[in-house]
Amino acid sequence: MPPPASSIAVRAEALVKTFGSTRALDGVDLEIPAGTVLGLLGPNGAGKTTTVRILTTLLRPDSGRAFVAGHDVLADPDAVRRSIGLSGQYAAVDEHLTANENLYMVGRLYGMSTSDARARAKELVNRFRLQDAADRPARTYSGGMRRRLDLAGALVAEPAVVVLDEPTTGLDPRGRLDTWEVIGELVADGATVLLTTQYLEEADQLANTILVIDHGKVIANGSADQLKAQVGGERLDIVVAEAAELPATARVLAEVGADEPVVEEHQRRVHVKVETGPKSLVEALRRLDQESVNVLDVALHRPTLDDVFLSLTGHAAEEEQPAEPEGKSKGRKAKSR
Repeated sequence: MPPPASSIAVRAEALVKTFGSTRALDGVDLEIPAGTVLGLLGPNGAGKTTTVRILTTLLRPDSGRAFVAGHDVLADPDAVRRSIGLSGQYAAVDEHLTANENLYMVGRLYGMSTSDARARAKELVNRFRLQDAADRPARTYSGGMRRRLDLAGALVAEPAVVVLDEPTTGLDPRGRLDTWEVIGELVADGATVLLTTQYLEEADQLANTILVIDHGKVIANGSADQLKAQVGGERLDIVVAEAAELPATARVLAEVGADEPVVEEHQRRVHVKVETGPKSLVEALRRLDQESVNVLDVALHRPTLDDVFLSLTGHAAEEEQPAEPEGKSKGRKAKSR
């Protein structure tokens, strides 16, 4: 069979991987058009990291096929490694080297000349705001600085496909926004990005297409708006002044809502899915006023990716799930040597 068309930068077909009695992947298919971002979402243990490791040649599937930048990951792994940059869940940097030395080393491993490797290292040090620590050993860096250095290392060779496995884990809000900006610049320059993340806001912000997997199977695929449309309706949130008012509030929202209301006692909040939007809000407030409920805050929300995730998997994205069997990998970069 021929490799995928040039317009498709990454393609996986019916990937299966088992670890003992655990079926980590159970027939995963995906496609990433060139120059776009695919957000890979799922609970911990769903198969995200297994998928990433197969696509980056760090793990062989039991069955199925995958192509990256036109190269078969099994038949031509060296060509795949020359075409990708990988930033894993854990910062993979040499703690005894400085930022400049780490990035220079990566450049040389990719076959860059001495001058080009040094220039690229300096460029990326500045881009990731590491210039003040550029000549200090990485062992003196904070966790966030190590994550930025690791991401910079994945971009040294300006790869056609960039694989980012939870790239903003451990970063402060400024670092996360900086990383989002870099990802946007990569795509604007023509790169293709595979992004796994636990931050649903991140996928909503960056991904052209979102793939949700659970128990090794793809359970949803589409743009953020398409996935939100599957949930349907809007969510009405009511915050009351006293916890004693929650039962009456829940009763009213059960009457005006399209589903069972959810009560969050510690926040004195009740929310429910509604089908008629503003009309439901007005009716709820009228009835709550009749019940003499003191409403502190009210809001009407479109479905979010959190709602999608909860609807598809049965729990919130931040809830801990069993880790994938190979989840102890330290996120090595795939390099050409």
